[in-house]
Amino acid sequence: EDRDPYRDELVALAPTASLEDLDAALDAAVEAFPRVSRLPSYERQAILQRAAELVRDRKADLARTIARETGKALKDSLAEVERSVDTLQISGEEAKRIQGFHVPLNGVPMGEGKVAVMLRFPVGVVAAITPFNAPFNLMCHKVGPAFAAGNTVVLKPPHQCPLIGMQIGEVLQEAGFPAGALNIVYGAGDVGERLITDPRVDFVTFTGSNRAGEAIKARSGLKRVALELGGDGPTIVHGDADVRTAAITCSRNAFRLAGQSCISVQRVYVQEAVVDQFLDEVLAFVPTLIVGDPLDPRTDIGTLVDQGAASRVESWVREAEAQGAKVLCGGTRQGAQMVPTVVTNVTPRMRIVCEEVFGPVVAVVPYRDLTDAVRQVNDSRYGLQCGVYSRSLEVAFRAIREIRAGGIIINGTSTWRIDQMPYGGVKQSGIGREGPRYAIEEMTEQRLVVFNL
Repeated sequence: EDRDPYRDELVALAPTASLEDLDAALDAAVEAFPRVSRLPSYERQAILQRAAELVRDRKADLARTIARETGKALKDSLAEVERSVDTLQISGEEAKRIQGFHVPLNGVPMGEGKVAVMLRFPVGVVAAITPFNAPFNLMCHKVGPAFAAGNTVVLKPPHQCPLIGMQIGEVLQEAGFPAGALNIVYGAGDVGERLITDPRVDFVTFTGSNRAGEAIKARSGLKRVALELGGDGPTIVHGDADVRTAAITCSRNAFRLAGQSCISVQRVYVQEAVVDQFLDEVLAFVPTLIVGDPLDPRTDIGTLVDQGAASRVESWVREAEAQGAKVLCGGTRQGAQMVPTVVTNVTPRMRIVCEEVFGPVVAVVPYRDLTDAVRQVNDSRYGLQCGVYSRSLEVAFRAIREIRAGGIIINGTSTWRIDQMPYGGVKQSGIGREGPRYAIEEMTEQRLVVFNL
């Protein structure tokens, strides 16, 4: 049952795949792999380019589906579809850039008269499991690179978004995906469990929660995996920064998408000398954000994915209050919609600080000096991305050296991402990298070839 979280209306009824359906999908992917892997790269590129053009043509309809299924504001849903066009185009372009390299052997006597090259080949069948928070673009980030590399895919879309999963299948079929190249299954835990453990699957790519990612890692055996997991969105605002710009950008990126991004700004560390100014700017900006109907083009912040998610976030804020935190604004919800929430006087072990909130909540924490800020940022099991605001190159490069994260954004927030860049984390934020070029590297295997001449 697919429901609109803002109106609590039924959007669609979607079938759940049986284990027999999953078997058929895996058989189709295995059978299609020899044909797909032999497609020349220019044909794979042309198919992905056609898919990008179809997505562009259907942008309005796709965005409306995303907004209805997830509660994401229409303006952000449109932006997601536009990014999906980029993701598919870039994946196609990268299909023509897959290359190997020469391996010098004549540095030792045994290598004399021999020439070696390292080549890349597709891994085979890719199992792709995607989340609800950017449903269309994240499916493109799995399927686009997998097909560009010559693999076949069994895709399990998020159960909250069955229509958008169906629509990506329609687009890719119309674009020219060969039969069996993409196979879509819907289902809950038993389907996902069978998918990741099935010996016909050669590679698992997953975006979602840490708990699910850890289970996949534990259950997938010796399969290669790419896991894009959680984060807690740290951003540092040093005393020499443009405080107003930092405050507005941090606020916008804490609350857009209703905070439902693994790189949403969640922890902001502000140097003591400017923390009052920073908070004044934040509290002046937050009321300008429009919280409302996701389908209204004026809305900045829609709903969380469902009432259960909103209730959990609200309970974490209440819990922090009971432990001594001060809520400067927000902290309440109506149904699945929660208003932007700014919290101070927090401690490191409060869940709104040390866990991934996945909601429109930001904690502002003062720090003494950069050593103190870096220590607090690194005091986390996550390490996805971190923002650093400072006019000093010395501060910037020290942060780059000392902060443990997959990406450091200088004079920007943890939230900044474009689709061609390498994206992924360290520590418990995941394994591997996304971005079409880097996902293709994950989804291919190297093969050494030695010529005796």
